[in-house]
Amino acid sequence: MNKLVQLLKDLCQLDGVSGAEDQVREYIKAQVEPYCETATDNRGNLICYKKGAAAPKNKVMFSAHMDEVGFIITKIDSDGFLRFSTVGGIDSRVVIGKPVRLENGTPGVVGTKPIHVQTAEEKDTPLKISEMYIDIGAASKEDALKYVQPGDRAVFASDFMEFGSGRVKAKALDDRAGCAALIALLQQDSPVDYTVVFTVCEECGKMGAGNAAYSVEPDIAVAVEVTAAADVSGVDELDQICIQGQGPCLSFMDGGTIYDRRLFKEGLAIAARHSIPCQIKTATTGGNESHDVQTAAAGARVMAVSLPGRYIHSASSIIKVGDLEHLVALLAVYANELGNL
Repeated sequence: MNKLVQLLKDLCQLDGVSGAEDQVREYIKAQVEPYCETATDNRGNLICYKKGAAAPKNKVMFSAHMDEVGFIITKIDSDGFLRFSTVGGIDSRVVIGKPVRLENGTPGVVGTKPIHVQTAEEKDTPLKISEMYIDIGAASKEDALKYVQPGDRAVFASDFMEFGSGRVKAKALDDRAGCAALIALLQQDSPVDYTVVFTVCEECGKMGAGNAAYSVEPDIAVAVEVTAAADVSGVDELDQICIQGQGPCLSFMDGGTIYDRRLFKEGLAIAARHSIPCQIKTATTGGNESHDVQTAAAGARVMAVSLPGRYIHSASSIIKVGDLEHLVALLAVYANELGNL
């Protein structure tokens, strides 16, 4: 396992549901402190200032979010089953039957009413989260309270796996892959100054990045993300959005942001000049923390560079390692060139 993949594995195996990113932040801080100045703001964002050989014309900020989608316990019934809500956007169809882990390490399984006692209507209708529970094997509510209380988080319990043609499977690739790329960037020497922010709570409001942007006040901000790829069986070529193996992708617009037109075009041109594979995200769906950075303080020119990810916001999201390696290379030249546009 190469160094970058090991870094990604370490990050994905940490638990950090929105609002509970402490483990992830402390791990990242330990990885980057020898290479930059770090500070944690009141919201919990980790702000890293990279000193280069010269100060650029534009102040550039890169960001990636530390949090992952997951679950929060809302109540415990008399039989010891845990009722829960999702934290972030999770399709209920990818939840039932999955193993999960409470933030203190207690294992559990998501369950619901057995199919043989469901009505015909229930069988034909996707289950709602309100119809599910987490089974931790407790004998009663009092027994369950030894391990959990309302407000505790839970995550998908999913092993990191290398497989196929250079792919990896894990939970939380959105956006631990972005975090891994920016850690690798900070560990390199740089000819110019820039700032990297590892943000909180992107999956449930995206406001952490806005808080960080108020203090950093960037001229140019680059969100480093994982976006949904639909390059799978049964999807028409025109609807695939982005393709694994063709490098990171740039967005021109999404559900929350109209990206700076010059940065979008220049981002593609920089990649071409350096022979780094790069593609265009061919849909205006989704969103990321660029919106909050774009509107914070006096505003910033924003762009988004994302990895194509299959099955994101599930227990088994997938990226291609080659795309991650190309992302690190692209961020290095962006750090060098965007500051002096």
